[in-house]
Amino acid sequence: MLDSVKETNPDIRRSPRFELIAGNVCLDFINTLDDRPSTQPKELLKDYYDLARFGEDAGILTSAQVDYFFENVHLRSDEAEDAVRRARNLREALYAIFSAVINRETAPQLAMDRLNANVHDAARHSRLVQHGERCEWRFDDMASSFYAVLWPIARAAANLLASHQLPFVRACSSPTCQWFFLDTSKNHHRRWCSMKQCGNRAKVRKFYAKQKTA
Repeated sequence: MLDSVKETNPDIRRSPRFELIAGNVCLDFINTLDDRPSTQPKELLKDYYDLARFGEDAGILTSAQVDYFFENVHLRSDEAEDAVRRARNLREALYAIFSAVINRETAPQLAMDRLNANVHDAARHSRLVQHGERCEWRFDDMASSFYAVLWPIARAAANLLASHQLPFVRACSSPTCQWFFLDTSKNHHRRWCSMKQCGNRAKVRKFYAKQKTA
């Protein structure tokens, strides 16, 4: 079980457990299955505690809301387990859709249907409210459902797919990584999910290759 120590201040968050580098929450969500190109991908959403912690790291859930879910998982274990199953299904649907986008292919209909079902569910739990001079979307109480963490993810995916930023969705150039990210660089030439990791490793490999050739 993940650390479920309560925070006395709801504005104080736990130390992050997920590396969020994608620039969009739906792409970060796709990356919760790590090492996809390998024969043994690493599942980062093993249980509802992981899913709730992703929601906290991504700013979807507050620490107080995560504490609430931690305290009630054992009381509503069937719902929590189904939420994790649905989360993984949504994630793999998003992977199929954005893989098709990157490869300039048509997304599988089953994946689109699954995303649309989640978008519809998110819409049932959201409403437009006035905020100053404009309106914005607000979701129902995020602690009202174990599925709530999926609502903003589905909405973010739908918005990205319908936006002018869609052509800038990339996969990391490292053949052992291939994490997804949104390329917001000035010239849209970003190749790596993170220069600190995959980018630096590629530089090191290139350096040693030159040294060996020399």
